[in-house]
Amino acid sequence: MPSALEGIMVLDLSRLFPGPYCSMILADHGARVIRIEDRRFEHESRSLPLNGVNRNKEHMTLNLKHDQGKEIFFMLAAQADVVIEGFRPGVTARLGVDYESIKQHRSDIIYCSITGFGQTGPYRDWVGHDVTYIGYGGVLGINGERDRPPVIPGIQVADILGGGMNAAVGILMALLWRQRTGQGQYIDISMMDGVVAALPAAIGAQAMSDFSPKRGDSLLSHKFACYNVYRTRDGKFLNVGAGENRFWQKLCDYLGIPDYGPLQYDADRREEIIAHLQQIFETKTRQAWLSELQTGDFCVGPVNEIDELYEDPQVKDREMIVQIADNMSGIIPLVGIPVKFSATPGAIRTAPPEFGQHTERILRELGYLDTEIARMTSLGAI
Repeated sequence: MPSALEGIMVLDLSRLFPGPYCSMILADHGARVIRIEDRRFEHESRSLPLNGVNRNKEHMTLNLKHDQGKEIFFMLAAQADVVIEGFRPGVTARLGVDYESIKQHRSDIIYCSITGFGQTGPYRDWVGHDVTYIGYGGVLGINGERDRPPVIPGIQVADILGGGMNAAVGILMALLWRQRTGQGQYIDISMMDGVVAALPAAIGAQAMSDFSPKRGDSLLSHKFACYNVYRTRDGKFLNVGAGENRFWQKLCDYLGIPDYGPLQYDADRREEIIAHLQQIFETKTRQAWLSELQTGDFCVGPVNEIDELYEDPQVKDREMIVQIADNMSGIIPLVGIPVKFSATPGAIRTAPPEFGQHTERILRELGYLDTEIARMTSLGAI
């Protein structure tokens, strides 16, 4: 079947997670993605926990500090539709591969930079990782239980949401704009921006009540019994997400506590109600409760551990964890493709490539002879 991004060529200069996550989305839907890295990163780039995002891509080595390496890059850029990079602000300009330089070779190029704080502002040159950006961006401060330290999420919120996904959305919008106007453009993605943009509920709540949402003290963070987690008899956990009163009242009726229905958001009695529900849920195992409540419009579900996802029937039906053969690691699990198209479905076609696996093939496509490739290798250009 055709792919939505078939015919689009992407050069990915980024490393670590946000940029490669973005280019994985594009590659899953048919774009030709060539990841380009300096050979000095060979030993650290094959990190298995992150390497899955390199599926469906080609990988080549180039030394952008070497004149011939840069020459090869510009030959590729002249054919490309998109360039993604994740260096600190100013690095690509020093290397001579920034947006303005590439525009001279491909006037309608779409160039996306992904950084922690963006290309402007007082923080632009600061270093950080996911926890840094969610800390500055307000998400870490509201994550966790009341009167306890903030809890770092078990996923990379800023990398995935703030960086990778926003970059993919921006690139797709820029491609649509180019299709309409013939014009490329520069995209400035800040992971901190993306984190702040994930707070419409918290910002809206503060605007309405003049009360800053606190950790463990907001609707979405353990404040009320109707939106909380509870331990069961076997030490596992259930989540209750009965935000609307009709769901909450139905659950209360089923559990034999109908008088709590009208008290759903009673701040004075919330701790009493939470404690009472905890006592009730501890009387049965998680599976026993799920058998009773899962399909009855109660807004109750499990708190799955990662290993439980492999056998979750919904995850299996939607193919959200897939197994694929990998030359180095054997059979490896990868996350599936979340965007389901009817006419142009995405596909996992190839396993993550080995470091530099496609360098020679791509150079031959550009017209280089094997003798020239050997010479460039010896000179450190590739």
